[in-house]
Amino acid sequence: MTIVYTILAAIALIALAALLLPRHVVVTRQMDVEMAPEDVIARVASTEGFQSFNPYCTRDANLKITPFGPEAGVGSGFRFEGKEGKGTQTVTAVSATKVTHLIDLGAMGKPVQTIEAKPSATGAQVTWTVKSDMGYNAVFRIFGLFMDRMLGGTYELGLKNLASLA
Repeated sequence: MTIVYTILAAIALIALAALLLPRHVVVTRQMDVEMAPEDVIARVASTEGFQSFNPYCTRDANLKITPFGPEAGVGSGFRFEGKEGKGTQTVTAVSATKVTHLIDLGAMGKPVQTIEAKPSATGAQVTWTVKSDMGYNAVFRIFGLFMDRMLGGTYELGLKNLASLA
């Protein structure tokens, strides 16, 4: 019986330690592209435009994209289903320099993604950021430690895809 209590205590200690990890995780990548900032924003705010540089389309040739809502602007978005998961991405705000998307991954959470374009010497400095709330789930918080390594390369690919459109 002592072994069972020891194992349960160890599990509880690991779970408690995991809850001390950061709840909020931010992944950011940045690149200069030879495109006017307003052209970047117009592309990002459009479901069709976003698909032209979507890194997940590059990585998954069988990714299924189903648009919904208006073609562009607040409320536009798409459903996706592929080898890396399924969910929706919806434009929730558009300004002259930034587009915000809510990504709904169901039980995996609802990260908020922003793509910002500011003038630079070569066109636009584009910053792609995703913010995730890992909540009180110990497993998600452990997973959060690896988010930058897991998503960073994907956002770098998306920025390269966007730069190649210039």
